[in-house]
Amino acid sequence: MANIINPTGERINFASVNPVIDYPDFLDVQLQSFREFFQLDTTSESRTNEGLFKVFLENFPITDTRNIFVLEFLDYFVDPPRYSIDECIERGLTYSVPLKAKLRLSCNDPEHEDFKTIVQDVYLGTIPYMTPRGTFVINGAERIIVSQLHRSPGVFFGQSYHTNGTKLYSARVIPFKGSWIEFATDVNNVMYAYIDRKKKFPVTTLLRAIGFESDKDILNLFELAEEIKVSKSGLKKVLGRKLAARVLRTWVEDFVDEDTGEVVSIERNEVIIERDTIIEEDHIDLIVEAEVKTILLHKNESSHNDFAIILNTLQKDTANSGKEAHEHIYRQLRNADPPDEETARGVIEKLFFSDKRYDLGDVGRYRINRKLNKNEPLSNRVLSKDDIVSIIKYLIELSNSRADVDDIDHLSNRRVRTVGEQLYSQFGVGLARMSRTIRERMNIRDNEVFTPTDLINAKTLSSVINSFFGTNQLSQFMDQTNPLAEITHKRRMSALGPGGLSRDRAGFEVRDVHYTHYGRLCTIETPEGPNIGLISSLCVHAKINGMGFIETPYLKVVGGKVMAKEPVTYLSAEDEEGKVIAQSNARYDKDGNFKDTKIKARYEGDFPMVEADKLEFMDIAPNQIVSIAASLIPFLEHNDANRALMGSNMQRQAVPLLHPQAPVVGTGLEGRIAKDSRTLLVAEGNGVVEFVDANEIRIRYEQTEQDKLVSFGTDTKTYPLIKFRRTNQNTCINLKPIVRKGQKVIKGTVLCEGYATQGGELALGRNLQVAFMPWQGFNFEDAIVISEKVTKEDIFTSIHITEYELEVRDTKRGEEELTNDIPNVSEEATKNLDENGLIRIGCEVGEGDILIGKITPKGETEPSPEEKLLRAIFGDKAGDVKDASLKAIPSTNGVVIDKKLFARAKKEKAAKIDDKVKLGRLKDEHEKNLKEIKEILIEKLFAVLSGKTSSGVFNVYNEELIAKGSKFSMKNLNDIDFSNVMANHWTSDSEKNDLIRSILTNFKNRHNQELADYRRKEYAISVGDELPTGILKLAKVYIAQKRKLKVGDKMAGRHGNKGIVARIVREEDLPFMDNGKPVDIVLNPLGVPSRMNLGQIYETVLGWAAKELDVKFATPIFDGATDDQVLEYTRKAGIPDWGKTYLNDGLSGNRFDQPVTVGVIYMIKLGHMVDDKMHARSIGPYSLITQQPLGGKAQFGGQRFGEMEVWALEAYGASNILQEVLTLKSDDIVGRAKTYEAIVKGDNLPTPGIPESFNVLAHELRGLGLDLTLE
Repeated sequence: MANIINPTGERINFASVNPVIDYPDFLDVQLQSFREFFQLDTTSESRTNEGLFKVFLENFPITDTRNIFVLEFLDYFVDPPRYSIDECIERGLTYSVPLKAKLRLSCNDPEHEDFKTIVQDVYLGTIPYMTPRGTFVINGAERIIVSQLHRSPGVFFGQSYHTNGTKLYSARVIPFKGSWIEFATDVNNVMYAYIDRKKKFPVTTLLRAIGFESDKDILNLFELAEEIKVSKSGLKKVLGRKLAARVLRTWVEDFVDEDTGEVVSIERNEVIIERDTIIEEDHIDLIVEAEVKTILLHKNESSHNDFAIILNTLQKDTANSGKEAHEHIYRQLRNADPPDEETARGVIEKLFFSDKRYDLGDVGRYRINRKLNKNEPLSNRVLSKDDIVSIIKYLIELSNSRADVDDIDHLSNRRVRTVGEQLYSQFGVGLARMSRTIRERMNIRDNEVFTPTDLINAKTLSSVINSFFGTNQLSQFMDQTNPLAEITHKRRMSALGPGGLSRDRAGFEVRDVHYTHYGRLCTIETPEGPNIGLISSLCVHAKINGMGFIETPYLKVVGGKVMAKEPVTYLSAEDEEGKVIAQSNARYDKDGNFKDTKIKARYEGDFPMVEADKLEFMDIAPNQIVSIAASLIPFLEHNDANRALMGSNMQRQAVPLLHPQAPVVGTGLEGRIAKDSRTLLVAEGNGVVEFVDANEIRIRYEQTEQDKLVSFGTDTKTYPLIKFRRTNQNTCINLKPIVRKGQKVIKGTVLCEGYATQGGELALGRNLQVAFMPWQGFNFEDAIVISEKVTKEDIFTSIHITEYELEVRDTKRGEEELTNDIPNVSEEATKNLDENGLIRIGCEVGEGDILIGKITPKGETEPSPEEKLLRAIFGDKAGDVKDASLKAIPSTNGVVIDKKLFARAKKEKAAKIDDKVKLGRLKDEHEKNLKEIKEILIEKLFAVLSGKTSSGVFNVYNEELIAKGSKFSMKNLNDIDFSNVMANHWTSDSEKNDLIRSILTNFKNRHNQELADYRRKEYAISVGDELPTGILKLAKVYIAQKRKLKVGDKMAGRHGNKGIVARIVREEDLPFMDNGKPVDIVLNPLGVPSRMNLGQIYETVLGWAAKELDVKFATPIFDGATDDQVLEYTRKAGIPDWGKTYLNDGLSGNRFDQPVTVGVIYMIKLGHMVDDKMHARSIGPYSLITQQPLGGKAQFGGQRFGEMEVWALEAYGASNILQEVLTLKSDDIVGRAKTYEAIVKGDNLPTPGIPESFNVLAHELRGLGLDLTLE
């Protein structure tokens, strides 16, 4: 039992199971995958054949058609990004890095003597780069590439039923790249092969085509026939037995080819006796005359029946040789006769046995090996003859009920395509396109000298990658409502997307929970609605292995003993098959011996009680089976799964509050999520806080001598704090420091709070005093009654920031302009605009206010040069421009908190001269900085290498820079060009080599940073702000709205208990306790029993105890506080058992008859706020064709008076109202204008005319040739 005295402020934890391993980094799914794809941390020599490196190796070297020129790939690298992440978000740019490749162009032709081998760094385009938070910034918005769960490559065996009830079996080989091949049985027990789901042909035809040419070869494969030598006496002995293969007479015919005049020999076959014929006397002479050496007879064995399917297939097979089989397959696939035998043979060869056209991938080969018990090396990534034969044999076993079909929803048959793999396939497409153009350009250039740069078009790759990030279904706008929403989105697994399922065609089986989801995919967290079960979340301890299969950790159990001291074992779904696994709460002593004789275990989809010695593994944690969001729900074990699902999903919609509070009853995971979401700043080592204010924190870190030696920076690091930044969902990130000057910090100390965190823990809502009771009927159904104190003290107040932007373009009629001098607009309306037309910061704005003033030229024609000159001299006349200002949309009310103006540089001559001077100064400063950095590097290297002997220092071109055996000196170090030096084995001392590697890595980083800073400053001077093409200026205004809790806002607890605020009641009117304290919120008790989410009651009671004792609890799921522990704490706190206490009515002062459950519950405010949904229209836009009002708040539309509403008026016989609604209030154009006039003048309403929709109908009928006229 945890001690009640808790001075550190840490949570009192009820867990009985000690953590075996720490949680993995929750963003590893994204970060590690991207890191492994780019491999930028590894040197070019030690890169593995994976990711981007592999794509380059697959597409290079490239040669022209005559093999004269060769373009080889040597290495790739990226330059630092031009803008920081924050700048990209502000300016609406993409955070990307320039990708460059080192290519070598050489010539094999001795005639081209003047052609020298060229090595060049070639720019391949800018590539979006992942931020440290696991996101991509695309056009200023943070996006995420969601991992896809798709069917794994490999072989799958399935079954279906024919309409007559016969079981049909099939095998499908799915490659990574290439054609699908399928084998299937039919009603007549014949096996067919299908290629790419097109034409079918008997499987024996395929066997002949891959080398088993004769009946004899095929029958021998399955050991079905006995070979008999042909002689009259021999044949007499086998009279009455059945022939297993056709008896063929074979001869060779010669004929002269008309085109070439050559004599060509062709082999001909004639069937003498068919298969399955019983040999009789009169057959003997026929067989002898056919001059065959042997015949094949059926064996008289029972196995014969097992392989009946092969014999039936042979009967259907029209081919008798490999040649005929090739021709038959060619005809089926191409619908034409083959030009020659070679072409016919090549079709199958290319489709499945050529690594250019077919690739099973490592995963496909691994799965086929596992399924068919083979030991082929993983590098063999095409099909082999043996694979096809094994698949056919397995299919025969299936049809004889000796093997099982595959479960397609088993996680061993589904794998994850992470960011890295999706980028790999996109880069593959881009580089394949690029290599095509390179080849074409090589062929065109013949005698002229050219370089690798001349061959490459950088746009090719960029366009493929940019369209992937912009339009792919798996590239999604990040859900940034709060840190939990972010982290969950990054760990999401989607079965949708290209190459996946579509929600319309996905059945129940795919969506269902499968026993292999245990510990891998969360069984609780999935969306409600059409995507249910297709989108899942990764479990807390799950990892994705190199093959893309999800693994979960287990402790080994050997001989009935838990190996708790040994490292955990990660098992994929396939490895877990057939294993008996104990639950994590099975009790065992310190030596690992189980305390119980029978232990509850898991065996595939079953839950037996077994003896300890039968166990092989044990779960590592009770929350292993759920995702992060579900792990945050205390007492999850007391909730119904459907409500837990809602609880998990609603936590992601929690709006960050102005004053958030960490829950008093948590699960212990809150701190870890806040840290791993990368929202908060965390100390990188041990040190002291030197300076703190609202905008930045400065920390001086302790450095060892070695750290100082390899570092190129100071020991002080500055952390800027994010202030009032808008998120994707218009919520607000505002960080506040929680450290003080002089405070000592250690590695991992959280330095700030804010954005739904408090004290380094996730804080989505607030702890409120709750009573479960009815109150005046206002909390009927799921409505919520809440205290006025909540609005008075800003308990559920949140800040929402809206961004308004306006672009200034160069139009055909002249340039637009930002200004506060707008024609025909009163001075009152423009009084808050500055000279650039932007509204001033701090100004309060409402609906219709001008935020950015802009005028745009009007006039039907383009102005002549003379007119342009006159305008330039005398200024624009007001009549030539029109108001194009940006106004605040309806329901806006807030304060302007920031404004930004980005502009391209439009330079006059004087300004250009001035820029030249500035650029010269900047360049001098840059060169000075580079020189300083190099001097520091040489000092550091000399400090390490002084007196040491060189083992040979080389550059990337393999040129020796410091000879082997010579001593290191300041001079020879100074002579080195460090931009392309290799950091390997400078000396014979491995420790010194590691130091040199670290120094050189840090030098390169510092060098690149300096280079990036210089380029950015140079660009800012010469070009100005980078803006999309065609845009001269970009103005942005940010408006913050402070939203208090209102009637109509949606709130929820963590247990799926959601409701709408129905009434905000004065504190004195609410029920109060005997000490006079009123409750903050009243919930309906009827919302608990039918919903079966009792977790909220446990939380309420334990929360009250926590509040009274001023402590916080952690009650991990499935291992939380027991009833006895809850009661123990309630008694220590001196509150009634289970929180049942008598309350007094605030309205009358009388005590209620029955005791009420009272306590502290954690409530969150959800993103569905009434301010976003309330909407009314008086006048507004109309649809262009039907002239009816538009619908929806975004279009400022009206309320639809639909079919059923018309019925209601018809039922009342209200014909005049009905006519008015369908004409004057809708699409009678003339009528509605007259109505407006009549209302203004106070006259009677006009009679309704013809609605426009009638005219639309008349026109449509005319389009069909029916002339409709009104009499």
